Amino acid sequence: MAIFSLKIEDKIVNGFFKSRLSRFSALVKLREDEFRCFLPNPGRLKELLIPDAEVFLKEMKSRVRTTNYDIIAINNGSVLVFIDSRMPNRLLLEALKKHRIKEFSMYNEVKPEFKFGHSKFDFFLTNSIGRCIIEAKSCTLVKHGKALFPDAPTERGRRHVLELIKAKEEGYRACILFLIQRPDANSFSPNDELDPRFGETLREALNHGVEIYAYRSRFDGKTITLLDKVELIFK
Repeated sequence: MAIFSLKIEDKIVNGFFKSRLSRFSALVKLREDEFRCFLPNPGRLKELLIPDAEVFLKEMKSRVRTTNYDIIAINNGSVLVFIDSRMPNRLLLEALKKHRIKEFSMYNEVKPEFKFGHSKFDFFLTNSIGRCIIEAKSCTLVKHGKALFPDAPTERGRRHVLELIKAKEEGYRACILFLIQRPDANSFSPNDELDPRFGETLREALNHGVEIYAYRSRFDGKTITLLDKVELIFK
C-alpha cells in the first residue's frame, strides 16, 4: 500500500558499479568511460556493491563539486534498492507535513532537526497536548525477507537511542522510525550478529516506552514511495 511518493526531479542515468574507492566514493562505468561518483551512504553495503551491478546515478554537475554524479540506487537482482541515506528524511518530512503517516498524523507542526541533550534528531513534532521526537534511520540490508539494522557497527546510533530514553523520561514522546529502502522486507530486526550492543540498547529503549516503527519503500527509477509498516521481531 502506497502512503506517499516523492519524485526525483534531477536527471537520472544508468551505469555499472566497478569498485568502492572510499567510504563516500565509488568508481562507476558510464557508457565507455569510468567516473568517480559520490556514494551518499557510509554503510558497508557489501551485499549490494557487487562489480558490474547496475546503478542509478543522479546527475549533479557543479563547479564546486569534485564529482558529477551521486549513486542513488542499485539493482540487486530482482529489486531496486535506494541507497541514498539522505532521501529518507526528505521523504518522511513531506509525508509528516501532509499527515500521511498514521502514527504521527495528529501533529500540526513538524520541524526538521531538533537538538536534545548531546544529539541532534531528525524531527520534532508538536500539537496542543504534547511534543514528539523522531529519529529516522535508513536500512538497506535484507536477508530472507527480514530487514536488519545496522549493516556496520554504529556507536553513534546507539547514543541516539540512549538520548531518546532520556527524552522519554523527561516527558517527550520518543520514536525511532526505520525506513527500509526497498520493498522486499516483511519484518524488521536489530542486527544482533553484527552489532549486539545496538540491539541491546534498542530493546532497552522499547522497555522504557520509546516507540519503534519500520516502514518499507519502493524506488521505480524516478520516484521513491513510502509503503506499509512491517512487523518488528525482537526475539
